[in-house]
Amino acid sequence: MSPILPSERAELMQAARAVKGRSLWKDAQRRLFRNKAAVVSMAILAVLTVLAILAPLLSPYSYQVIDYALVSCAPPWWGGDPLCRATGAHWFGMDSVGRDLFIRTLYGARVSLAVGLVATTVSLLIGVLYGATAGFIGGRVDAAMMRFVDILYSLPFIFFVIILMVIFNRNFILMFVAIGAVEWLTMARIVRGQTLSIKQKEFIEAARAGGVGTFGIITCHVIPNVVGPVIVYVTLTIPAVILAESFLSFLGLGIQEPLTSWGVLISEGANTLETAPWMLLFPATFMAVTLFCFNFIGDGLRDALDPKER
Repeated sequence: MSPILPSERAELMQAARAVKGRSLWKDAQRRLFRNKAAVVSMAILAVLTVLAILAPLLSPYSYQVIDYALVSCAPPWWGGDPLCRATGAHWFGMDSVGRDLFIRTLYGARVSLAVGLVATTVSLLIGVLYGATAGFIGGRVDAAMMRFVDILYSLPFIFFVIILMVIFNRNFILMFVAIGAVEWLTMARIVRGQTLSIKQKEFIEAARAGGVGTFGIITCHVIPNVVGPVIVYVTLTIPAVILAESFLSFLGLGIQEPLTSWGVLISEGANTLETAPWMLLFPATFMAVTLFCFNFIGDGLRDALDPKER
């Protein structure tokens, strides 16, 4: 038998690598990064996050210092004939009480993104555990748990958030938890449906035969196998949570002065739209771009994790 030449060995190794399959996550990652809208959205969100974190270093002004000489003044580069123009590094102009709008927009990004992430995490924990438990146990327990979800669905969720905010004096941390605690219903339904489809699979039967308890099967076998749809829904929950916080702040039940969020800034800008449109333009643009980015990422993850696309 003749020895294999180095060139032939290289060709065989290359052919073996070509035949070798990719894992689900590697394949999904490859498809996700081929989605240009999702990649650009991730880059924009990364930039917004860095700007929000480094906000104190990007402007010489404080988000709460008032300059009465520059109340409602336009940015230095603003066209037209505004009542006054801000001098210096007031790139977004001033708000209705003389505070720098640029730094307040970045601090608003801090609060809005934090609300979106923390409230979505609360929703994720409650919804995944609740849905996985209902779907795996099944029977009357499943029916009772899902009827409870149906009852909550029939009630306006924002009503509960407003009640909690009023009872507990509009606590900043409570708003994070309150919004997340009412956003878990759809998450629970999605996880329950996925759990019903996999609980009769062979690996679940093997875990039962191996003596693994119900809680261990749910946490170690069921939940990891429903993570794909959950990840997609998380990217769609974050913008919904940001909108809910903005709605509460618009009503005056959310973030309180001097702290701010995009909802607070949009509320203030809506009142001065005719005289100072920049007060609405910048926070509304930041918020709209963020919501679009999360939705594009959600679409990209949905396509990347779809087994039919493999």
